Amino acid sequence: MVKKEMIAMLLAGGQGSRLGVFTSKVAKPAVSFGSKYRIIDFPLSNCINSGVDTVGVLTQYQPLRLNTHIGIGIPWDLDRNIGGVTVLPPYEKSANSEWYTGTANAIYQNMDYMESFNPEYVLILSGDHIYKMDYEVMLDFHKQNGAEVTIAVMPVPMEEAKRFGIMITDKDRKIVDFEEKPANPRSNLASMGIYIFNWKTLKEALLTNAEQPGLDFGKHVIPYCHAKGAPLYAYEFNGYWKDVGTLNSYWEANMELIDIVPEFNLYEEYWKIYTRSEILPPQYLASDSVVERSIIGEGSEIYGKVYNSVIGCGVTIGAGTVVRDSIVMNETHIGSNCELYKAIIAENVEINDDVKLGVGEEAENETDPHIYNNGIVAVGEKSVIPRGVSVGKNSVIFGVTSAEDYGNGALPSGKTLIKAGDK
Repeated sequence: MVKKEMIAMLLAGGQGSRLGVFTSKVAKPAVSFGSKYRIIDFPLSNCINSGVDTVGVLTQYQPLRLNTHIGIGIPWDLDRNIGGVTVLPPYEKSANSEWYTGTANAIYQNMDYMESFNPEYVLILSGDHIYKMDYEVMLDFHKQNGAEVTIAVMPVPMEEAKRFGIMITDKDRKIVDFEEKPANPRSNLASMGIYIFNWKTLKEALLTNAEQPGLDFGKHVIPYCHAKGAPLYAYEFNGYWKDVGTLNSYWEANMELIDIVPEFNLYEEYWKIYTRSEILPPQYLASDSVVERSIIGEGSEIYGKVYNSVIGCGVTIGAGTVVRDSIVMNETHIGSNCELYKAIIAENVEINDDVKLGVGEEAENETDPHIYNNGIVAVGEKSVIPRGVSVGKNSVIFGVTSAEDYGNGALPSGKTLIKAGDK
């Protein structure tokens, strides 16, 4: 029997529907971030930097790209004979085939995997946040307090507290009560969805509550442990933490990487962010190209001008083209004499010459104003935009479009252009 002190279970099954077309064909944790990374690289790198070498990654929605990206875990040094990284999709049981129905149900369905390591502690993580955290420090806190459950919390402004699960603690940070999205919060310590459980405690809570529909940590497991009188503690985290769950927060988090003094630094020697890198040539900047305050991925060729932008790997930006305040993901090709302002362009997109994105006044998006807003233009993966068209703000394009799709050569602000078959 192999014994591991602490193993991690990383929940990476979420669809991330508030990212609109960017997660229609790929799970949110596999979405590109910061030029060469994917969102899941951050919690995985935290694990290896914290000395946690056994990670189960629970996938579900559109898992192909995530599975390919993780592979056997070589980039994170997680290709171990004992432990390492294991991708855990839902599988067919003899009686019935079951999707993961809630965060804790997904963990419950992988009881055998956890049991095989007979750990003292289980660390539960979510695959869609951008942050650096030393889980070992959190484990020390857990042990010092004799906790059975430790929940990582982050102080948030009081007026925002009603959007989170809030922990109420005594002076020693012991949790005395908690409230899910309270109208009148009694504390500003928001749960980050990061938990350390004693394995015995977790196992009992999961087995006892297994029949609960949509078994969830916040709704079932934590309240059960609390009601039983298990000592619950709140571990306060004060570093950078970003939930990139909306297009605007995703855009902001990318833009923060290029601040003069970035709050979230990708270049720290002692806390590396690991990822699976393709073998690509270095980037090429043509003699009359201009690049200011931007990140440019490997294998990209820049012939135009790039300001305040995050450009992925293998991207081409043609001569005379100006890209501002935008995110362009891997292998996208942008022609000559284009203008892009505040656009998010997915992978493998083809933008032909003389295209303008993000022009004119803002108008509310006609189909999903809660997703496409703040003036951002969104272009889904493998889309094609024909030559010479202009596209307004808060608009979305997905699919292979042709000149006929743009009345008078324009797509006004707030319009949704999704070609059949790309839903």
